[in-house]
Amino acid sequence: MLRVKGRVLVGPDDVRDELWAVDGRITYERPPGADDAVTVRGWALPGLVDAHCHVGLDRHGPVDAATAEKQALTDREAGTLLIRDAGSPSDTRWIDDREDLPKIIRAGRHIARTRRYIRNYAHEIEPGDLVAYVAQEARRGDGWVKLVGDWIDRDAGDLTACWPRGEVEAAIAEAHRLGARVTAHCFAEESLRDLVEAGIDCIEHATGLTEDTIPLFAERGVAIVPTLVNIATFPDLAAGGEAKFPRWSAHMRQLYDRRYDTVRSAYDAGIPVYVGTDAGGSLAHGLVAGEVAELVEAGIPPLEALSATAWGARRWLGRPGLEEGAPADLVVYDADPRADVRVLAAPRHIVLNGRVVG
Repeated sequence: MLRVKGRVLVGPDDVRDELWAVDGRITYERPPGADDAVTVRGWALPGLVDAHCHVGLDRHGPVDAATAEKQALTDREAGTLLIRDAGSPSDTRWIDDREDLPKIIRAGRHIARTRRYIRNYAHEIEPGDLVAYVAQEARRGDGWVKLVGDWIDRDAGDLTACWPRGEVEAAIAEAHRLGARVTAHCFAEESLRDLVEAGIDCIEHATGLTEDTIPLFAERGVAIVPTLVNIATFPDLAAGGEAKFPRWSAHMRQLYDRRYDTVRSAYDAGIPVYVGTDAGGSLAHGLVAGEVAELVEAGIPPLEALSATAWGARRWLGRPGLEEGAPADLVVYDADPRADVRVLAAPRHIVLNGRVVG
């Protein structure tokens, strides 16, 4: 039995004095035997959400279980207790049996166009096979499918869309028929309108949003996960490709330079924005606090940026927060994170399934 005492942030404005974790579940009623409970004190939030993370993946492709475990533990120590794994070639189902590791919502393996993505990451296919592969990953995942919507076209020397409109429409319809939502990696402008009009549910990165497509996203309720800590790498990527692909390099710098304006304009238009770090691949795990701070830097109000990794993110993913009877997954801090999101960088206690871990 565990008692959390201080300020429990059940919601942005729903603050309670304490909660109890009994057999791994939350209750707000004092249970029998409460005097023997372990007590932790501070400001409690629902376990943070990283809505774009890759457990089981590094810059070369799939990793072994020991490496995947280290990745998950690093996220946990940062306070991330719910991960939407936005594409991984590794089988990480064994994590579901570990009560000391974050809970994962999987999108299966990336689906990319042939030779149009990072080697060893994705199913690389042609458009005629897209519906079949989307159906396969919809059945393997946890309610999500991940497409690679654009990537560098070496013949064009720049980012271009990967899929024809008709195939995308059929594939998204099939995913929805199977009860899965669809998201897509998109850096550039070109693919966005087709994907949104085809019924996509979310866009990752979304650096290519413009004044023409932002209203469409808002009208359709399509969410974005900006991954600003990843977008920060664009200048280095551009420098590395300058000699061979100067047009692509210039485009990447433009997307980087306007990144904050893009996110702020999306938020101002009413587009749902959620926290994701793109951990895995070339990025370190455990960056969730940094991504929240980046959203604030972009102009999103601190409370909304906090919700994008806490209450709002959990609602979007269909997972409970600190409600009565929910799994006791929470993070405790020394100060109020609503007043200063930088507090997120220093968790005091991490509670997973009612146990203090880490």
